[in-house]
Amino acid sequence: MATAVNPTVILPRTPKGEFRNEPFVDFSKYENANLIKDALVQVGDMLGHEYELVIGGERMRGSAKLESHNPAKPTQIVGIHQEASPRHTEMAIEAALKAFETWRYAHVEERTSLLLNASRIIRERKAEFCAWLTYEVGKNWAEADADVAETIDFLEFYAREALRLSTATTPIQYPGERNELLYIPLGVGAVIPPWNFPFAIMAGMTAAAIVTGNTVVLKPSTDAPTIAARFLDVLEEAGMPPGVVNLCQGGPAVGQAIVEHPKTRFIAFTGSKKVGLEIHERAAKTQPGQIWIKRTILEMGGKDSIIVSSDADLDEAVAGVITSAFGFSGQKCSACSRAIIEEPLYDVFIDRIREAVPKLTIGDPAKNPNMGPVVNARAMKTIQSYIETGKKEGRLIAGGNAVETPEQGYFLEPTVFADVAPDARIAQEEIFGPVLAIIKAKSYDHALEIANNTEYGLTGAVYTADREKLDHARRVFHVGNLYLNRKCTGAMVGAHPFGGFNMSGTDSKAGGPDYLLLFTQGKSVAEKLR
Repeated sequence: MATAVNPTVILPRTPKGEFRNEPFVDFSKYENANLIKDALVQVGDMLGHEYELVIGGERMRGSAKLESHNPAKPTQIVGIHQEASPRHTEMAIEAALKAFETWRYAHVEERTSLLLNASRIIRERKAEFCAWLTYEVGKNWAEADADVAETIDFLEFYAREALRLSTATTPIQYPGERNELLYIPLGVGAVIPPWNFPFAIMAGMTAAAIVTGNTVVLKPSTDAPTIAARFLDVLEEAGMPPGVVNLCQGGPAVGQAIVEHPKTRFIAFTGSKKVGLEIHERAAKTQPGQIWIKRTILEMGGKDSIIVSSDADLDEAVAGVITSAFGFSGQKCSACSRAIIEEPLYDVFIDRIREAVPKLTIGDPAKNPNMGPVVNARAMKTIQSYIETGKKEGRLIAGGNAVETPEQGYFLEPTVFADVAPDARIAQEEIFGPVLAIIKAKSYDHALEIANNTEYGLTGAVYTADREKLDHARRVFHVGNLYLNRKCTGAMVGAHPFGGFNMSGTDSKAGGPDYLLLFTQGKSVAEKLR
């Protein structure tokens, strides 16, 4: 475990060159496959370690513990963590408040250097972090690598964006005055990330908060606490001053206490619609002693559609739907859970899906199959319930069963239902698992009407060779991230600012040029010239 580093050792660093996305690893190369295999062995020897809370740079233990388990082998403990008590939560807020009084005035180069140092450390240990993701949340090699690469991208991108924001100016200089527009930090924030991208989203929200001068109380998901603890080690090694990020592990009660605390200034959350709306409601209620309106930055899921027009390239469309629906076992808010197919192509599309889906491999993600487990027993039970509903609402054409393993992991077959009505439960409710509903559309306009008929608006895609149809989708397909002739997952930092409409959240556009503004407040300064 890393120890706190004296903040005076921070070396001012500035980004070198323009931002470039971190390249993905080619695991078909022998040397790269060996790297991840070696990392899995090395990290495997570190499983079961006990981690402390991190409050004001100090390690602390508590009386209550929580355990993280490998979803592919549920008896295997990945990490043992302290569950924060109300006293710990209060201490974390106080530590963040204390650190804010100095961190808010730290020069932008000092704050960006922290992110850049962390990026370098993670890049040098990429295979190790991939292995942690495989053990803790069941990602295969490619999914784990994408998560780590996106973590690096967020750190590098937000460092550059912070420098850009620091040079912001007013649109004009009023005659006889010197006019400035300063983007100053908000204060202490709660960062509550999800388990499905436990490195990238957790690190991205945290990095955006601290690079703009805020301090953070970080409450990770109870399904992915070890990744967060490892990230705290990286931040300390990178030179983070004590109290800038405070780690408070625990369940809903811990999150609720942080959200409702009168000294919490903002909440950055990614997760379910239900929890996101509860956070929004709790944050809106002014607490005694609170002197600001709390800001919520919410990403809350989706019910995402891919439209396949009758003139689409069938090979590309089938591959895009399968990858979007079953990558990481469908456990992505951007996953395709609805394929909307124009009538002339409908039957042949179903035949192709029925043929292709059973070829997907399922198993221990450490062995790199196409699909690993779902995250826990509760998720498996919920998904199986939706599968039973789907058998009543559609025609089962692939999957539908649990996959038995000696370790009793949480494995489900990729499951596809055809002939699903647009208003069916499996066509409307977020399942967050490997379940795809196929819906027949009478026409392209009808397909767009169906695509827009949910309460969500996160991602969507259209496959068509017709330029007019693509342009029409640009105008009327109401999602935050629209993809044309490609899959609807895999948003890249910088290229695809990510965030959705309606019940998908506050359209926060993570990885985009506007994101850091959400963690700041604008201050106009006008000085009369003499």
